[in-house]
Amino acid sequence: MEKSKFLVGLIGEGIQESLSPALHEEEARCQGLTLHYQLIDLARDGCGVADLPRLIDSAEAAGFDGLNITHPCKQAALPLLTGLSEEARAIGAVNTVVFREGGRKGFNTDCSGFAVSFRQELGDTPRRRVVLLGAGGAGAAIAHAVMGLGVEQLVIVDRDHERAEALARRVAGDHPDRVVASADDIAPAAKRADGLIHATPMGMAAYPGLPLDPSLLRPEMWVAEIVYFPLETELLRAARKRGCRTLDGGGMAVWQAVGAFEHFTGIKPDAARMEAHFLKMVSRAGRADTRIPG
Repeated sequence: MEKSKFLVGLIGEGIQESLSPALHEEEARCQGLTLHYQLIDLARDGCGVADLPRLIDSAEAAGFDGLNITHPCKQAALPLLTGLSEEARAIGAVNTVVFREGGRKGFNTDCSGFAVSFRQELGDTPRRRVVLLGAGGAGAAIAHAVMGLGVEQLVIVDRDHERAEALARRVAGDHPDRVVASADDIAPAAKRADGLIHATPMGMAAYPGLPLDPSLLRPEMWVAEIVYFPLETELLRAARKRGCRTLDGGGMAVWQAVGAFEHFTGIKPDAARMEAHFLKMVSRAGRADTRIPG
């Protein structure tokens, strides 16, 4: 008999505005399934990354079928798992964990989620030289995604330079035909870049602000954002004001959820329906006017 009831959750910090619960639960309902999606918010519960082993143990013991993992736990979760998909192992971060047959397998759907969203909205843009701001779990996924998008030169900037350097070495090792480097200062790289991707929590509802000096943005650049709550971040507003083409984090949010839903349930979701539901929720919440191309 096929399973029809699922219990999943999201572990992260400052996630109370996440649309993931409603997105997954509605798609499950449309598929004739029952799915409950629970938020496990480190900030609200007074926890930190050090509590991650206990939280994952508790979820597994409580009968969860899986977990989404977000900032700041995507890399910290790796040693707590019994297996990794090939992509998650290469990236060095997970955003999805499935509990099955006594094991804990980690996957990364951020990488494919960003790639699909980028191709839909910015697929016609030049992308020979790109700057990536952020070398955490999301940044690692994006770095691998842009290699698949044909980026030839990637500069990674993070306030933790050692982390940026380590990610650059790892990506360069996997793609010896590309130029991948780290930098302390974003300004020189931004002057020559075709585009900039922001992959830090800055701009989220819980972490408001701009991640860089907006004067570095040039009209001929494109700017991509991974934050989706809110969709209209300060960075995107500044970029549009300076004439840049932009990509908000909504498309990545939908497409990573499409992949995660299939891992959790074993059932292929209707991506167009999930996208439509996401847009409806965004409109209802008045978060921003946005378009996620079909």
